[in-house]
Amino acid sequence: MFKFFIFLFFVLPLSAYAGATDKLKNFIASTHSAQANFTQEVLDKSGKRIQSASGTMQFVRPGKFRWVYQKPFEQLIVGDGKKFWLHDVELNQVTVKKIDAALGSSPAALLSGSNEIERGFELKDNGTKDSLEWLQATPRAQDTSFEKILMAFNAQSELMVMELQDAFGHTTVLRFSKLQRNPKLSPQLFKFVPPKGADVLGE
Repeated sequence: MFKFFIFLFFVLPLSAYAGATDKLKNFIASTHSAQANFTQEVLDKSGKRIQSASGTMQFVRPGKFRWVYQKPFEQLIVGDGKKFWLHDVELNQVTVKKIDAALGSSPAALLSGSNEIERGFELKDNGTKDSLEWLQATPRAQDTSFEKILMAFNAQSELMVMELQDAFGHTTVLRFSKLQRNPKLSPQLFKFVPPKGADVLGE
């Protein structure tokens, strides 16, 4: 199965002079909803691209999100606040889990969870590169999928890039575009009912 992750991100309403850590904390406190386009690449240890995808996402805090992967395979990921749903359209297969078990110390938990972000992650500014300010978030838990997460903000305090490094040496890179902060989103977007005939795995 194609390797997918859930990442929630948004435009941050801060001064361009604030550090990346301050921008992230302000985002957690001030952003209620957002939507954006994304591209995703997975790189191996040598930096060679081994997977790629693109799509759209929408999000309402706390814990509700909708990711639509359009290429190369159509998949839908929905968080309804209690459960995590993954629908593989081609296989007509649905995976369902409790949302806490599905996310854990993940980027989704980092950006869509409570304001107590430093309880789950150690945060530090990571310098400037290519005119972007970088933040490093290291999970405090030992059983997470990622060893560290990097986030980059531009001068307008927008989250532009996320890089996730796992224990196998792979790096997942997400780039965001057409960000809209605090749009009004229909509650129906975050509800999911398995399609008729779908094979449902999990709870």
